[in-house]
Amino acid sequence: MDYDYGNDAIDDNMAPGVSGNVDEVYRDYHLELDGRICDAASNFVPTDTIPPPLTLKQPGDWMPYHKFLYKKVQMSAGDIDKLMHLWGLGLAQHGDTPPFADHRDLYSTIDEMPIGDVTWQSFLMKYGADADPASDLTLWMDTTYTTWFHDPHTIICNMLGNPDFKNEMDYALYHEWKGQGESATRQWHNVMSGDWAWDQADEIAKDPAMHGSMFVPVILRSDKTTVSVAMGQNDYYPLYASIGNIHNNVCCAHHNVVAIIGFLAIPKTTKKHSDDLCFRKFKKQLFHSSLSWILSSLKPAMSVPEVVQFGDRHFRCVVYGLSPYIADYPEQLVLGCVVQNWCTKCFAYPDNLDSSEGGLRSREVVDILCDEVDAGVLWEEWGVISDVVLLAPDILHQVIKGAFKDHLVAWVEKYLKKEHGKTCAKAILDDIDHRIAAAPPFAGLHRFPQGHGFSQWTGDNSKALMKVYLPDTLLQLSDCLGHFHRYRQIFQDTSIQFNRFSLPRQHTLCHYSMLIHLFGAPNGICSSITESKHIKAIKEPWCHSSKFNALGQMLLTNHLTAATTATAAAAVDDDDDDDGTNDHHDGDDDSGEDIQINPADQADSERPHLDKPGDGIIEEPRAQCNVKLAHTHSDELHILDLPHLVRLFLFDQLLADDMHTSDTGRIKIFNSAAASFYAPSDPSGVGPAHNNTVLVNTASEDGINGMDVSHVLCFFSFQHSRETFPCTLIHWFKLIANEPNPDTGMWMVRPSFHADSSQELSIIHIDTIIHACHLLPIFDSDFASDNLTLHNILDIWPSFYVNRFIDHHVFEIAY
Repeated sequence: MDYDYGNDAIDDNMAPGVSGNVDEVYRDYHLELDGRICDAASNFVPTDTIPPPLTLKQPGDWMPYHKFLYKKVQMSAGDIDKLMHLWGLGLAQHGDTPPFADHRDLYSTIDEMPIGDVTWQSFLMKYGADADPASDLTLWMDTTYTTWFHDPHTIICNMLGNPDFKNEMDYALYHEWKGQGESATRQWHNVMSGDWAWDQADEIAKDPAMHGSMFVPVILRSDKTTVSVAMGQNDYYPLYASIGNIHNNVCCAHHNVVAIIGFLAIPKTTKKHSDDLCFRKFKKQLFHSSLSWILSSLKPAMSVPEVVQFGDRHFRCVVYGLSPYIADYPEQLVLGCVVQNWCTKCFAYPDNLDSSEGGLRSREVVDILCDEVDAGVLWEEWGVISDVVLLAPDILHQVIKGAFKDHLVAWVEKYLKKEHGKTCAKAILDDIDHRIAAAPPFAGLHRFPQGHGFSQWTGDNSKALMKVYLPDTLLQLSDCLGHFHRYRQIFQDTSIQFNRFSLPRQHTLCHYSMLIHLFGAPNGICSSITESKHIKAIKEPWCHSSKFNALGQMLLTNHLTAATTATAAAAVDDDDDDDGTNDHHDGDDDSGEDIQINPADQADSERPHLDKPGDGIIEEPRAQCNVKLAHTHSDELHILDLPHLVRLFLFDQLLADDMHTSDTGRIKIFNSAAASFYAPSDPSGVGPAHNNTVLVNTASEDGINGMDVSHVLCFFSFQHSRETFPCTLIHWFKLIANEPNPDTGMWMVRPSFHADSSQELSIIHIDTIIHACHLLPIFDSDFASDNLTLHNILDIWPSFYVNRFIDHHVFEIAY
């Protein structure tokens, strides 16, 4: 099927005819594949039917202990034996025994868990073409290759039945709209909100037997990785699977939404035969044949629905479909049988990829070419030899690491060396690193004491991906891409880049607007999640192994970890024994309806409480707070006026209707201004406290005009007349101009001072804080001072940008 969205506006005839608030979010659900609940015999039942009860825990269920020992602490076998021995000595005087005799007993208990138990299977493959044993047979031809895999059907059924995901999953396909009537705008942010899934459902719904079923897109991803070069070339080729029903925010939280389902074989040969056509063809055949074999268990339920029990305990009829495959560009070439340097999405010629002359690849076009054109010509002139497959956008390798790090950053470094010489260029690059290191802290922003170094761009610090995409956003994307194509010409004019920017990874930016239409926001189908999974599935198990023929040990570790995780999820749903360290929020859905949730209802429960006095909100009751405490804090904070600020705060809180206004003129009461946000990719309240900058509600206007930026100096609370006041001592910042900076598009602020050069301070109620924000210093052309650090920059630097790209909440709130 062809997709050509370009920059076309959304068809008004598609807009929902629902009346209501223009800021309300509405969904049009697919009428046939709507994920209705049924019984175990596939008979549809009323929506208010009570689901079957959960399985009760069995006596002797030691789940919390084996989860703690094996998965969280990752205790070695010897240490487990020692712990059980010491534990047994303490229990012996009471005639009792520890839960496990030794590490073997622990492993045996995990093996016997019925939940999440998926055994490893394997199959063998070997080169099958005719070869003369006397002359043509090489080592790779005579080698038998083993592929290990989990049954993906069982893995996906476990995902669907995981109670952790019951409130974070789409059971039906939908189109999401904001507003009403002709003014309604379409928005995309999950796979099930995209056009590809909807079109698949339309095709499936042509069979009346499919009506009422739930469509489950199976997302595959693979990425070859090396765990150690020093101890030999230890390469592994893991294959992962996930489903498109789970929301992107859960995927971004690196939850257990991605499961390893296989270790693909890696054929190797000598350098002499590495370019042999037979060997290269065999590698591709082995890859495709392995995928076909592994996925064969899903095929029956792609045409006939099967009944599956979900995490909410209800049964539903499920039909599977292969969704976009997540891979880097070299692997995309293998998957799509596309020639090197050609685009995997369109037929643009490799010497001028951004010319917009090549039409989109489609199955129909490829079928015609295969029928009418000789295979050799097809390969040489069209860059394709067979059908194309669904290939997902790869933000990590194509945008963050590709277009940005490998291209732009590398080009800037070359330009600096060409214009200023190596010595001066190194000094400039060191200054850039120093400026990065001096950036103020922010939750989730990784610290680089010596600067970023531009060496690794795969961490959370280098991306902010989870976002709801609107038509205007996609138009801005195309507009920015046009600016990028125009301004990059300087690198060609200065002889930094010679090949007319015909770069496949960079060219994929031209297709992102279309891919967002098809698959929703690309964050849930991004290879960065694969990179994080490598750590848990490959690197950590390898480190815990003997390092010799480690694959078998790694398979066992992954098996035991998966069983422990699945059992823990079921146990938490049955009887919540979580100690509060779980990083997954099991609350309201964050998929669009969050707009209808009153954030104030959740503010108290989600706001972090810190233990150190003066560093956070003190949990009451702790002490009788009075003016003497304010004097103590004033000495610690070196703010002599703190008692006076406390009195002014109390006056404005208790006598808000009085005609008197405080000296600060900034403290007001906003009874409904409290707001809290939940997004797993933007952690809040995790780790040590930071005196960050925040956005404070000070007016009724939208955007930055209704807020002021302030620097938090201290969080504290006190009681007055039996009422607790959670407060924040802040230093106000002022806008420098009435509009954002034209070059960066960011608002500019400066610290606010009184006429005597003292800081403009206030004490405000924490309910007036809307969200954390991040300030970036506005540097001039001079080198930054060596004394400038992230600890003092907010106190000594004169001006800052309000970073609109630090997270999607600030992007939406302040701009």
